[in-house]
Amino acid sequence: MRKKASSAGSRAAILPSVDEVLSTDEAAKLTEALGRDRAVAIVRSLLAQKRAQLFAGELPAADRPALVRQLAAQLAESGAAEQLRGVRRVINATGVVIHTNLGRAPLSDRAKAAMNEAAGYSTIEYDLTTGSRGARGGQVVSLIKLLTGAEDALAVNNCAAAALLILSVFAAGREVIVSRGELVEIGGDFRIPDILSRTGAVLREVGTTNRTHLKDYENAISGQTAMILKVHPSNFRISGFTKSPSTAALVKLARERGLIFYEDAGSGALVDFEAMGIGGEPVISNVVASRADLVSFSGDKLLGGPQAGIIAGRSDLVEKLRRDPFYRALRLDKTITAALEATLDAYARDSARNEIPVLAMLSASNEELAARAERFSHALAKKLGECSALEINLAKGVSAVGGGAGPDAPLETTLIALTHPRLTETELEQILRSATPPIIVRIEGGRVLIDLRTLNEYDEATMLETIARLF
Repeated sequence: MRKKASSAGSRAAILPSVDEVLSTDEAAKLTEALGRDRAVAIVRSLLAQKRAQLFAGELPAADRPALVRQLAAQLAESGAAEQLRGVRRVINATGVVIHTNLGRAPLSDRAKAAMNEAAGYSTIEYDLTTGSRGARGGQVVSLIKLLTGAEDALAVNNCAAAALLILSVFAAGREVIVSRGELVEIGGDFRIPDILSRTGAVLREVGTTNRTHLKDYENAISGQTAMILKVHPSNFRISGFTKSPSTAALVKLARERGLIFYEDAGSGALVDFEAMGIGGEPVISNVVASRADLVSFSGDKLLGGPQAGIIAGRSDLVEKLRRDPFYRALRLDKTITAALEATLDAYARDSARNEIPVLAMLSASNEELAARAERFSHALAKKLGECSALEINLAKGVSAVGGGAGPDAPLETTLIALTHPRLTETELEQILRSATPPIIVRIEGGRVLIDLRTLNEYDEATMLETIARLF
């Protein structure tokens, strides 16, 4: 036992101390970039790995100075990886417009400016005309009413929160009737039945997956029924032998039976997207016009604003939601309120198609994108010069709406395809992803593909300079 302990001790003796590693130039740079506490934590983690390798006999023979050099090199790598964590700007070259992993809708310049202005002291609950306390988000409410025709409105932090608030206030302990074909799961493992159960509402499923008739709703109504719920299927579509009652038909039934009709309309289309080739997205003003009692929709999808869940509908019902204590836990903060206000204001001024990036990206034609792709390819080839081995070609392809909207509406585009004789497509993608700023692309058919649909002029110019610098 003594020999083993002695042997183990001699092996451990070659490991440098934390202070020794921290004295290296690499550690000094890491400390400056991340702070001493995080630098020490990284050093300790790396030493623990070396110790485990040493005692497992997996560490190649090395003396103490050699180990210090190894650890210093690993510190530089760890520091670079650590600085890639957190929220930072990226260039979205994937062609997925409402990219969930990349923050969904990019905000308009006006919305970003409004967030910056509201970040300090602001009039979030102050009325400049009277010099007294004002209604929180009052301008957002006014704009939603104007744009949708609703009697009243309010906004919470996302669409799931909107459903949670509505169902908890109006259906706790009672039944909510919903079609089986609308019990969907959307991004992040979020399921409609889960929200229903968390509010204390009792789910009453009707119909079948592909066909639900009005009589199915009629037959399910009982003395315990509080609400009829219609859910937009978002990123899920059933085609073929299908049937589902219209919003108007369900509204009529709810009114006849003294029930609340609530429609979760999903993506928040304030304009008709049919002209852009995107069908099946309910226009919110049409849902309100059908006399739905309540409708909820997203602020950060087709609407093109910040993350928010917007509720519009009957004034008595919305006021009850506003007065519920649960609403305070779900309401928007001042910067998001400012961004949403600026986004809605663009619609009110009839300039949304020019100002809001999502609308501009979705309405871009393939002819326009093809011309941009050709110009970009020529400019990149010129910057790279003949010595570069990077190969640039154009290819036909499709963009995606993303964010659960328009799943069956592929948008024609022209792609820039990159290949390299000495690099695999995975290596190419990693180089671009590790750039400053990171360029996020997609890989198909052994090629790295860039779709300019999701880039503005500034991103396009930045990407041109970045790729030229890398290759």
